[in-house]
Amino acid sequence: MACTLEKVLGDARTLLDRLKEHDTAAEGLIEQSGALSQRVQSMREVGNALPDKHTEDNSEIQELTKYKPHVLLTQENTQIKELQQENKELWLSLEEHQYTLELIMGRYRKQMLQLMMAKKELDTKPVLSLHEDHAKEVQSQVERICEMGQVMRRAVQVDDQHYCSVRERLAQLEIENKELRDLLTISKSSVKTERDEASRPDSAETNAAAAGDAAEATDAAAAASEPASDQGEPPQLSSQE
Repeated sequence: MACTLEKVLGDARTLLDRLKEHDTAAEGLIEQSGALSQRVQSMREVGNALPDKHTEDNSEIQELTKYKPHVLLTQENTQIKELQQENKELWLSLEEHQYTLELIMGRYRKQMLQLMMAKKELDTKPVLSLHEDHAKEVQSQVERICEMGQVMRRAVQVDDQHYCSVRERLAQLEIENKELRDLLTISKSSVKTERDEASRPDSAETNAAAAGDAAEATDAAAAASEPASDQGEPPQLSSQE
């Protein structure tokens, strides 16, 4: 692609150089034709002025011609003929220059039109190809971005599902932990009550033993007090009997 563009640029430069040369040649021809036209116009003015002057001074010329020799008249006639011939040659050269200028300008217009068409085609083709390549690249990037978006959406969905499952599992574990703690508390309380209940019969037996000891002590005291009562007073039981 770069070689083609360089070739096109080289051809365009050569065409521009040729067009510049044609422009300079055309300007030279235009200047020459302008000079020739000015010269012809001056000759026309001179030719138009001569008859007026001849008509004005007709009488004087007639009088002078009477006295002029035949040689002078022939010289003037030859000069007039030479001027007329020169005028014809100038007219022919002017027409040739105009024809050549028109031909050059026609070729110049044709070449400029061809150059413009070729330049337009050459300008549009690489631009269109670049636009197509850029559009394809943008389309591929958009497709990649869409694919990445779909993958990210799927990943987000999977993450959401995993997060929900993890949250559910955590909630279940928290509930189970709470239930286990409740069960542990209940088991601890039941074990404590069982221990309390197991320790209560021992205390009852101790209390009963203490009560038995107290009763024995009372009985002993009573037994010890019975002889004294037998010596002093009659026992109340016998009196009651």
